[in-house]
Amino acid sequence: MRVGLLAVFWLLSALLSSAQAGLVLDTTQVEQALARGAVLWDARSAADYAQGHIPGAVNLGSVGDVFRDPHREDPPSAAVASLLFGRAGMDILNRDVVVYATQGDPYAYFAARMIEYYGGPHAKVYHGGIDAWKSAGKPLSQQVTTLPPVTLNLTQERVGTLWTQDVIERVRAGGAQIVDTRTPKEFSGEDIRAIRGGHIQGAISIPYESNWQDPAAALKLASRQVSHREGMALKQQNDLRALYAKLDPEKETVVYCQSGVRASETAVILRDLGFTRVKVYEPSWLGYAGVLNAPAENEVFVNVGAINGQISALQGKLRTLEAELAKLQPRH
Repeated sequence: MRVGLLAVFWLLSALLSSAQAGLVLDTTQVEQALARGAVLWDARSAADYAQGHIPGAVNLGSVGDVFRDPHREDPPSAAVASLLFGRAGMDILNRDVVVYATQGDPYAYFAARMIEYYGGPHAKVYHGGIDAWKSAGKPLSQQVTTLPPVTLNLTQERVGTLWTQDVIERVRAGGAQIVDTRTPKEFSGEDIRAIRGGHIQGAISIPYESNWQDPAAALKLASRQVSHREGMALKQQNDLRALYAKLDPEKETVVYCQSGVRASETAVILRDLGFTRVKVYEPSWLGYAGVLNAPAENEVFVNVGAINGQISALQGKLRTLEAELAKLQPRH
């Protein structure tokens, strides 16, 4: 009976998705949204934007720098966001927004989620981004788009998110549906990026790259096995449904990563598939790991003494190299 109900759910979800555009758009849907007056947000760096962007797109600089505290990696206050969006002419409360970056870039999804975070309707994402736009033979512009400034008084924060105490309570109560979108080595505790490694108790591992046609595409690009981002194109809907088939689409789904960026991509895709109770754990593992009594699995602690020893050894080698270089300098 349970399998039958899920099949009916997915069928209804597929019919709904075909009847109206979801949160993830293709090139044609982006053009249609722009024709309706949507704001187009290029979430890349100012330098990348200057080299060529979709005509009419606005840019605030790299979204990861603008909307994340460099230490805690949390979004800024609503007051700060009011100024950022207002100066850019982005009335996020009353206008639709479409966000893009490069193909598959989770920062585009993070940017889109920031609209909802401050009380606006969740922005849509052009997953193919600048790469798909160019592949379709569409024009690029190097002219900066400036919209008239707007006065915003954003009063909401943290919409669509959970925070550390919320997640701890759910874990201790049992039965929480939690998706870890980090790498398998982060999940297992082999790759430690916070005060401790491991994962939230009861979480299942589905790396965000699993949403792509080739989950290894980023590694292939970094190692120069390929020179393009084609493998980062989104899987077909049926394949995405199969990827998340073990999850209950009617149950609250908590998605996390290291700091909420990678999780944003999976969260939007789940919502696009019809999951209605998706929440991003905003501080993610960076916040959870810092609460030492928060229930975790594959728990591994950072050996601070060993790290300090390695740093001291490197500093010693650096001093030796500097001394050798000084000997090679010509004397006057």
